[in-house]
Amino acid sequence: MSDPSPLKPSRRNLLQLLGLTGGAALMAPLTRAWRQETATTAPLPSQISLGTLPQATPLAAANLNPHRVALIKTNDRAAGVRQAIALLQPPSFSDKRVFIKPNYNTGDPAPAATAPVVLETLVQTTRDAGASQIIVGDRSGMADTRSAMQQMQVFALAERYGFTSLVFDELGRDGWQYFSGEGTNWSQGFAIARPVLDADAIVNVCCLKTHRFGGHFTLSLKNTIGMVARRVPGDDHDYMRELHSSANQRLMIAEVNQVYRPSLIVIDGVDAFVSGGPAEGEKVNAGVMLASTDRVAIDAVGIAILRRLGTTQAVSDGSIWSQTQIRRAADLGLGAANAAAVELVTQDSASAEMADQIRPFLT
Repeated sequence: MSDPSPLKPSRRNLLQLLGLTGGAALMAPLTRAWRQETATTAPLPSQISLGTLPQATPLAAANLNPHRVALIKTNDRAAGVRQAIALLQPPSFSDKRVFIKPNYNTGDPAPAATAPVVLETLVQTTRDAGASQIIVGDRSGMADTRSAMQQMQVFALAERYGFTSLVFDELGRDGWQYFSGEGTNWSQGFAIARPVLDADAIVNVCCLKTHRFGGHFTLSLKNTIGMVARRVPGDDHDYMRELHSSANQRLMIAEVNQVYRPSLIVIDGVDAFVSGGPAEGEKVNAGVMLASTDRVAIDAVGIAILRRLGTTQAVSDGSIWSQTQIRRAADLGLGAANAAAVELVTQDSASAEMADQIRPFLT
């Protein structure tokens, strides 16, 4: 492993990250600045519409299929992450503020949550690729977020490598950006953590698993829900209660993905929950690591792998491309529209054999 030289954010990066213009505010700790609240009333979701956000350079610019999914057959998480990224050739992280969004729904071992070695390898990889700053943050759904992140060694890794760790539940009102619910199934819109939106590049780090609370599966599209507020200070609406009580939950999952575009998605499928989930379930060794820039394509491949392993009726029924999360996301233009668009790329015979086994389930 590389030497853990800390990242040193510049004054400009801090200003952009905090969204502040006063020099005095820079004297406060980073997380304290985001938690700080004022007495003014938070704007209603209906008052703010979807904005223009930074977009990743498409792979097509490098004459690569933007719907390609790198597949590495492996049980070595660290090597699998590195090999998948090298094979994919995603947009450069050089001189970029990188936000890494892991899966810390709870602090249970993978595939319930992102394995510490996966996060560490991604931090090393993005740092070695020239990232100017790295931020790691999440909001748990079934646990206390700070406790979950502590269990998964996030704060110890942050101290070692010098990245910023954020607990989204501790953000103040100014740490959230509202988006209108117009054209979605969110009755009052939703709010996304501003540190995610302020980044130049977003890395979505997921596990391979089913979801027994209405999502059916929880891959990259669902992992975005950890960027969404449960509640915003000063706003009594419980956005997660609305989501999980809605018959349109899977549509809503896809819809929040409109507000950003990932530069890289990694799915750790070394182990998978083929039933149950997201915190516990029937665990099997799937022995695979996936990487893509296309949430729809990588989720479709993830579902194909779950089907090959033997999974729930809800995940197995019908075409993958008629699964509600997938179909809605594809219709919104967030990724591949069908199996023909997806390109599985491999680097060795074992991975190629696995890809060949998956393709019939994908199509």
